[in-house]
Amino acid sequence: MIRLVLAAALLISISLSCDREADVVKLGTEGAYPPYNFINDDGEIDGFERELGDELCRRADLECIWVTNDWDSIIPNLVAGNYDAILAGMSITDERDRLIDFTQPYVPPSPSVYLALAGAAVDVVDGKVAAQVATTQAGYLSQSGATLLEYPLAPDLVSAVLDGEADAALVDLEFARESMAEYEGKLAIVGPRVTLGSGVGIGVREQDSRLKEKLDQAIGDMKADGSLNDLIRKWFGADAETF
Repeated sequence: MIRLVLAAALLISISLSCDREADVVKLGTEGAYPPYNFINDDGEIDGFERELGDELCRRADLECIWVTNDWDSIIPNLVAGNYDAILAGMSITDERDRLIDFTQPYVPPSPSVYLALAGAAVDVVDGKVAAQVATTQAGYLSQSGATLLEYPLAPDLVSAVLDGEADAALVDLEFARESMAEYEGKLAIVGPRVTLGSGVGIGVREQDSRLKEKLDQAIGDMKADGSLNDLIRKWFGADAETF
């Protein structure tokens, strides 16, 4: 009888331990796409998605650990199990949805814009246009007729424009505004706006339905109480697209 009791206690202990471990979630981000995510002066992950992710974890009763990963391998390393979810300004697209699963969007579809030198005459149709590798913008440009120049990091796009390597860069509107504020008077938005994807969502592995449900519930709660829109306006401005 004692052995049976001890065995039962051990099984309960193991089960509780597994439950606790399941509640620890690693969140992967890039750390190089302000204001979505960036590394601050203290060397910590910061930005809209850091604040959002922390709040979602609190509401979902998850213990979350943040890690960074290069953009071009961020999906493969999610699938490989290096982290459990992606919060990195990732637009929901059919192509990505074939590889991983997504929560409902936490940012509504937002236009991409062409960022160029202020005052420059720019041909965004046939000119040299930069985009970050493996992004919806790069996919669009590859079919647009423009000469596509791909770079590994979003700040590289700004450098390419400032240095004259690219006539323009196709980026998210929020990143364009952030860059124009940083390089005051040197950059401007030109040409037409392009809407790509179905909004920005959290990427999870296909088999992690329980985690997706928890995050979906937390995102839905923030939409319902208005706190998600407040957070969007805080980081992207009063005129940002909201839910």
